[in-house]
Amino acid sequence: MIKNSKKINSKNNHKINTGVLVLENKKVFNGIGIGYEGEATGEVCFNTSLTGYQEIISDPSYAGQIINFTFPHIGNVGTNKEDIESDKIWTKGVIFNSEITDPSNYRAFLHLDAWLKKNKIVGLTGLDTRSLTNFIRDKGAPRGTIAFSKKQKINLSKLTNTTLKWSGLKNLDLAKEVSTPKNYIWKGFKTWKKKDGFVKNKKNQFHVVAIDYGVKKNILRYFSDFNCKVTVVHCKTSAEKILSLKPNGIFLSNGPGDPAATGKYAINIIKKLIKKNIPIFGICLGHQILALALGGKTKKMKLGHRGANHPVKNLIHDNVEITSQNHGFEVVKETLPKNIEVTHKSLFDNSIEGIKLKNKPIFSVQYHPESNPGPQDSVYLFKEFINNMKKNAKTKRS
Repeated sequence: MIKNSKKINSKNNHKINTGVLVLENKKVFNGIGIGYEGEATGEVCFNTSLTGYQEIISDPSYAGQIINFTFPHIGNVGTNKEDIESDKIWTKGVIFNSEITDPSNYRAFLHLDAWLKKNKIVGLTGLDTRSLTNFIRDKGAPRGTIAFSKKQKINLSKLTNTTLKWSGLKNLDLAKEVSTPKNYIWKGFKTWKKKDGFVKNKKNQFHVVAIDYGVKKNILRYFSDFNCKVTVVHCKTSAEKILSLKPNGIFLSNGPGDPAATGKYAINIIKKLIKKNIPIFGICLGHQILALALGGKTKKMKLGHRGANHPVKNLIHDNVEITSQNHGFEVVKETLPKNIEVTHKSLFDNSIEGIKLKNKPIFSVQYHPESNPGPQDSVYLFKEFINNMKKNAKTKRS
């Protein structure tokens, strides 16, 4: 029995607007409130994915952000216990175009509206998401405050002031907020399969230490698929402590916020790890911080990349991958030293999507190879990391 099964925004339930989005330029979007009754401030971005909304909302990389979904029908398959990327939801708010209809999926456990309430996420529906997306496309991702009040107690002037007081994502370190408070060993679940669900990995061929800047669970599951034991550590864990765990490889996770702000402590840690010649693999924020540690710089993008249909050119193999992405900062190509090779680039704007160190088993990508938006175009990256650990182990034995 699916809980809270009803049309949330049907005319019988609502006749008046109970929600609002106020942007930093005082532009106002009215809608119908759903989810948690309250208000939240963050950067307003848009995501173009057609599916996977539960994974998107539960991705820690969305900390400090309000997500505007461009696909109109969000919530139709409900929510379940499997498609969750983090134990705590860090997304500030969500915006949908159409009403949430009754869930229709064999895995559905809870209505999206009830799930949003449970996780204290403010939502809006019935909003002109196309107009909002066009605004962001033309002006860049703005600061905004989303509010939901059943009694329509909404003070636009107060919401505007709240929005303007927020500093925004630039220079904001959110990784330390979302990182695990205690180091732990991943329970070994592999990626979900329709026939068996989650199966535990019983072979620990390699030991990977994952530095948690906001890691997604599905990344950890992929390491289990490749027979790896994974120890997840807080983002400020010292290089000495990490090395004492005797890893075969080190993973730099995805995460939210400004990489330069996180780099204040992360860069020195990664520099020490690089000197040890241990294989390193980075994704998203981990990619950006690795570039900083290698001498490059990062900058905030006007729009960022958020969606599951982003074409990326693999410059090594001369082919194209369709990728899932979620980032608002990028590595500046002109700042990279000569010992770094650019391995991937975006076919949308030619921004850097992957790098590798020429003389060491160290590489990273800006996109999410574990997300699989259709074909498994990018899973080979995990295999490359595994192969680097194999080669490194043989070198040590010889």
